[in-house]
Amino acid sequence: MIATCIIQPIDIVKVRLQISGGGSPFATASNIVAQDGFFSLYRGLSAGLLRQATYTTARLGIFNTVNDELKKQAQGGKVPLWQTAGAGLMAGGLGAIFGSPADLSLIRMQSDSTLPVEQRRNYKNVGDALVRIVREEGVMGLFEGAGPTAARAMALNMGMLASNEKAKDVLEDQGFKKGTMPNTLTASAISGFFASFFSLPFDYVKTQMQKQKPGPDGKLPFPTSMSCVSKTLAEGGPLKFYAGFPTYYVRIAPHVMFTLLALEQIVKLEKSVGL
Repeated sequence: MIATCIIQPIDIVKVRLQISGGGSPFATASNIVAQDGFFSLYRGLSAGLLRQATYTTARLGIFNTVNDELKKQAQGGKVPLWQTAGAGLMAGGLGAIFGSPADLSLIRMQSDSTLPVEQRRNYKNVGDALVRIVREEGVMGLFEGAGPTAARAMALNMGMLASNEKAKDVLEDQGFKKGTMPNTLTASAISGFFASFFSLPFDYVKTQMQKQKPGPDGKLPFPTSMSCVSKTLAEGGPLKFYAGFPTYYVRIAPHVMFTLLALEQIVKLEKSVGL
């Protein structure tokens, strides 16, 4: 949640770039501020915080629990990369299920001002968004785009947590002891890149699925995730999935770093008071 408060404006710009198909992040940010004011860069913050309190709490907790068990089985040895990658995939998928409603609310709140005035949802906050989604679309409406959300979470978690653990081991072999700031900071920077690279295509599809609205004929532009993938490939090719990659990296890498640094300090604090 600390990381989200810091990164939220970059996340807003990232979503706008994905919707528009690219452009300059600085020009996009300037347009947002000019049209809607500075605090519009924090639109959807309540949903973002709820998302972290559910999705990220679940995925980090599940991963750490599974990874601790893998370390016990390794009996003092290093856990193989494929096992930490598997743990990351599982934790990301399960965590995404918990966080999908908040994630849906966040995307809709961030992209609302890009819609024509008559089509805007104008959610007041995440609570209003969740209530209205259930009222207007049913309980299952909360899980619109849950498939792409889970796929994105699995890819991001694998790239983030597996590479972070592997980087810590490699750095330790080079003399950077685990638990020290140089080890933690460098490993989190490395994991930020891999998290961005693996997850952006899934994040692109997720954003398109969650922000879409029925057309005049009552049909959604993308009935399924695969239809979104095929149409995107046909219209823009594979690189279309990496629209806004620099902004996405600038958003993901610091978020990963702040999250992992904060997590490590919280764990140390818990241990110091006997938890």
